[in-house]
Amino acid sequence: MRRFFATGLALALVMILDPARAATVEVVVEGIEPGAGAVYVALCQGGLSETECRNGQDVPADGRSQRVILTGIEPGAYAVAAYQDLNGNRRLDRTGLGLPLEPYGFSGEAARARPDFARARVVVREPGLALRVRLVRALPPR
Repeated sequence: MRRFFATGLALALVMILDPARAATVEVVVEGIEPGAGAVYVALCQGGLSETECRNGQDVPADGRSQRVILTGIEPGAYAVAAYQDLNGNRRLDRTGLGLPLEPYGFSGEAARARPDFARARVVVREPGLALRVRLVRALPPR
């Protein structure tokens, strides 16, 4: 009984003194059109669809670049997706063919076409990661 208690106490101390692993991801978004709407930044896991890009936040489009800090991120493989919501409807507007109408960008290789997850993939380790995402337009502004 005494041995069981000592083992349990040691395990509890390890859990308290060694908190769950978490990292910080700092994303500097460049290419923002100042004053128009908000900039959304999300971490994607496993793919680049909206359902796989759930962990994120938005910031006002106050300047040509903005820093977004995501905290409490479990180490692992992610991609970063960002877009500027020019009209305030909280989604990336697209043409009938699926081309983005608002500025957007991904981590990894900057391209006008949506990359696959493998090309946008970044690895997050403790204590964290800092990266840049440049917003581009698929089509000229209307």
